[in-house]
Amino acid sequence: MDIGKTAPFELGHGENACLLLHGFTGSPWDVRPLGEALAERGLFVKAPRLPGHGTTPEAMLEADHNQWQEAAWEALHTLRGFRQVFVAGLSMGALLGLRLAAGSPERVSGLVLMAPAARFKGPTMALLKSLRHTRLLERVKPWVRKTATDLSDPVALAEAPILPAFPSARLNDLWQVQEAAILAAPRVRCPTLVAVAEQDHVVDPDGGKWLAGQLTGAPEVRLLSLQEGYHIIPRDRGGPRLAREVGNFLGELQGTERGSASGICV
Repeated sequence: MDIGKTAPFELGHGENACLLLHGFTGSPWDVRPLGEALAERGLFVKAPRLPGHGTTPEAMLEADHNQWQEAAWEALHTLRGFRQVFVAGLSMGALLGLRLAAGSPERVSGLVLMAPAARFKGPTMALLKSLRHTRLLERVKPWVRKTATDLSDPVALAEAPILPAFPSARLNDLWQVQEAAILAAPRVRCPTLVAVAEQDHVVDPDGGKWLAGQLTGAPEVRLLSLQEGYHIIPRDRGGPRLAREVGNFLGELQGTERGSASGICV
């Protein structure tokens, strides 16, 4: 894996900031196009690399869900000097970001959930989740191999840095993040944009729409449904539209008072 590609990054300048969080087995590379677009619109953008991610499979042996969430909290804390702070996350990163917004409503002014991992596609993950307390998968198949990532754009797919394997034990941590985020969803108090890819092969886009409905305390929830591209939305064919919509959404929130009416806008 090219760790130069997967390195954390900071971009742009401004009085407001956006924290970008990548997903499970991913890296900041996945969200960089969105970061560049937001930086061009006057935001300071910070994208950390979560513990165990973006280097070697063995590094994932020492990482767990507590470390991932703590890294997200620490990154948010570094942005305390900015006037407004927004959080945007992809897949598992969306769930980590949701918990930041729920746990620190005074700091997070807006939230963007991209392909949130509320539900996974297909029966395999559901079966594995139902068996997780038996530790059967860890004994039978301690490593899960990866050869590709979920991108429809052939250029992006060819350039993608792919972690070749990860410990199956980390799936338990992924489900811990999922469950904690779902419980936290009603405590989100900031305007939220939920973006799903209808052709996603990793997470169920209907799960993202369902999660949007759980954000009952948010003053506004917008749903963006992308017909182009797969799971890694910022890097795929729907990425340019995503960047425009996220930029417009955060632009509306900068320097404005939060509304009091709730609801889902499509």
